[in-house]
Amino acid sequence: MSSSNTDFEAVIGLEVHAQLLTESKAFAPVSTEFGGSPNTQVTPLCLGHPGTLPVLNENLVRYIIRMGLATHCEIARKSIFARKNYFYPDLPKGYQISQYETPICHNGNITIKLDGYTKDIGITRIHMEEDAGKSIHDQDPFNTLIDLNRSGVPLIEIVSEPDLRTPQEAYEYLKRIKQIVQYLEICDGNMEEGSLRCDANVSVRPRGREQFGTRTELKNMNSFRNVERAIAFEIDRQIDLIESGGEVIQQTLLWDANKMETRTMRSKEEAHDYRYFPEPDIPPVVVTDEMLSEIRESLPEMPDVRQKRFKKEFDMSEEDAQTLTEDRYLADYYEKVLAHAGSPKAVSNIILSEVLRVLNERSITIEEFSISAKRLAGLVELREGDKINSSAMTEVFDAMLEEDKSAEELAKEMNLMQVSDTGFIEPIVDEVIDSHPDEVARYREGKKGLIGFFIGQVMQRSKGKANPQLVRELISERLE
Repeated sequence: MSSSNTDFEAVIGLEVHAQLLTESKAFAPVSTEFGGSPNTQVTPLCLGHPGTLPVLNENLVRYIIRMGLATHCEIARKSIFARKNYFYPDLPKGYQISQYETPICHNGNITIKLDGYTKDIGITRIHMEEDAGKSIHDQDPFNTLIDLNRSGVPLIEIVSEPDLRTPQEAYEYLKRIKQIVQYLEICDGNMEEGSLRCDANVSVRPRGREQFGTRTELKNMNSFRNVERAIAFEIDRQIDLIESGGEVIQQTLLWDANKMETRTMRSKEEAHDYRYFPEPDIPPVVVTDEMLSEIRESLPEMPDVRQKRFKKEFDMSEEDAQTLTEDRYLADYYEKVLAHAGSPKAVSNIILSEVLRVLNERSITIEEFSISAKRLAGLVELREGDKINSSAMTEVFDAMLEEDKSAEELAKEMNLMQVSDTGFIEPIVDEVIDSHPDEVARYREGKKGLIGFFIGQVMQRSKGKANPQLVRELISERLE
């Protein structure tokens, strides 16, 4: 929001759809793998042909309960599916199986952290539903093409309370959802592939007023930044409209990322427009105590808990712990390296600098990173044992990216191993001291900082191979 709009505040709620990582669809034994040829992962069940009966995928229930428990929701012991009726070209059945009056998860919250404050964002509900197909508008100049592979893929919809007030809060909230579903391993969180999708309800009101303004719904936002930008644009658009004497109309808007503006899609629907009624072909979902207990015990250590543990157990800064635990697999990698190397600080340093640099440069994930945890630990141990210096460590790291060899093998091949043999170092120390009588005299007169000069001279003459710590000790002995 621009600084001139401080008389108004925004009220924002997000509806986030997460496509689940089940192997088959919500109500049919068909593959959900992304990238298949159009209309090859479809059966009469997906199309709602007469005589077909949907069968609930149990993992859909288990995955949504995992999400509900991770977001502190109450879990309904009995919930039902409903038919959500509407016409759309990529919805062949003419209805979508969803939940309406009895969502399986409700009354939860997610905590977000921004500069200077934390905030709990309420979760109204998390419910199960199936996905629609996909309309493709850019592959034929005259026709819209329909791919029904996605039809029937299991989704969960996470509906927030209208607790968000800024685009930045919405951005952080969405990031937290992605982090949670990835930690739970129920969704890959990829917005570009559509496995995580977000719609935003936005309204503005004079600051201090409790009554909500008229809301609009924003769609077609395929990245975290686009969600933030679209909300910011819509907030300013509504404020400008109100200040110029206009009136906000309840409608659905599409975000145009190229023009950085919204455009009208349709008037906003209400629940009654969908003519919900209970799904007659699927029995109620009953969650037993045993099932709930089993799922609760299977939950991983969540990111906020892991972050606190890293800070305490490894004496880590808040920023480093947050970065390392943001991605579950990066945090796993850190702990795997640490299992083979003794220094938590040294391991975090090389991951936060060198490893993250490579991941960013190559646009890859830690799962695609070529250096195993054990090999990286070997490099850390070489440096901690003063067998290589810091510049050599970087050279060996770069070589390890290209060759599947241990750090020690590569360091020896590259002639980068430091020497800790006093028989090699002592003659060089004596030679340096004998060559600089003036500096020796000044050192002995109290210019102790000159020890750096002597160390540098020895390192230069040893071509960087001498162990600097041992060099310092030998020089100190000779000079004192």
